[in-house]
Amino acid sequence: MNLSTPETPMSKTPRAERLFLDGPVGRLEAIFELPAEPTPVGCVVVCHPHPQHGGTMHNKVAHTLARAFVRMGFAALRFNFRGTEESEGVYDEGNGELADALAAIEWMRAGYPEVPLWVAGFSFGAAVAVKSAVATEVDGLISVAPAISRFASGLDTQPACPWLIVQGDQDELVDVDETVTWVDGLAPGPELLIIPEGEHFFHGRLVELREAVMAFVDQSMIQESQA
Repeated sequence: MNLSTPETPMSKTPRAERLFLDGPVGRLEAIFELPAEPTPVGCVVVCHPHPQHGGTMHNKVAHTLARAFVRMGFAALRFNFRGTEESEGVYDEGNGELADALAAIEWMRAGYPEVPLWVAGFSFGAAVAVKSAVATEVDGLISVAPAISRFASGLDTQPACPWLIVQGDQDELVDVDETVTWVDGLAPGPELLIIPEGEHFFHGRLVELREAVMAFVDQSMIQESQA
């Protein structure tokens, strides 16, 4: 089955709920989205960009990631890191935010223990997602413009799951050459997609980003079903 077929009913009318999760230092504000179909084929936790630079779960790239998965029949959870909007706590240099992401992953895993669980993130959130995928077992990882040098360098190991990194070659905040060098040092390493003329926030390129994510997840799910 091609999970990314746009004509499927699950791609048309997602259901969204605002809620709060129990985080390590208090409540975490979240948005939980479900496809139209009653039984999701998988689930995903999406991490937003840097909270001290305006990043929240409402960021357009984070929203695009969540909706890409929902269009494919996944349940999607976006949440605000500690100290962001209505989430309790204060910013913790990426360390506490990793704990927040792991709490969100466990919340999703408890609700959907029988389906694949993916984690995705953008910029700061992409680096947190990478560290989350090392710290706990997940079935797939999407990292968009990951802020590797500042928040995820020096990993003891790499995620043991299908992994896609997407970055624009005109990214003004995350150096694309630095990302390429980092990926080249990993074995076997993730799949790296460089979008020509794409900048950090993918202005005018969000549909292209969404389609790339859906194609990668679709192919990974097919390969897993055939294994």
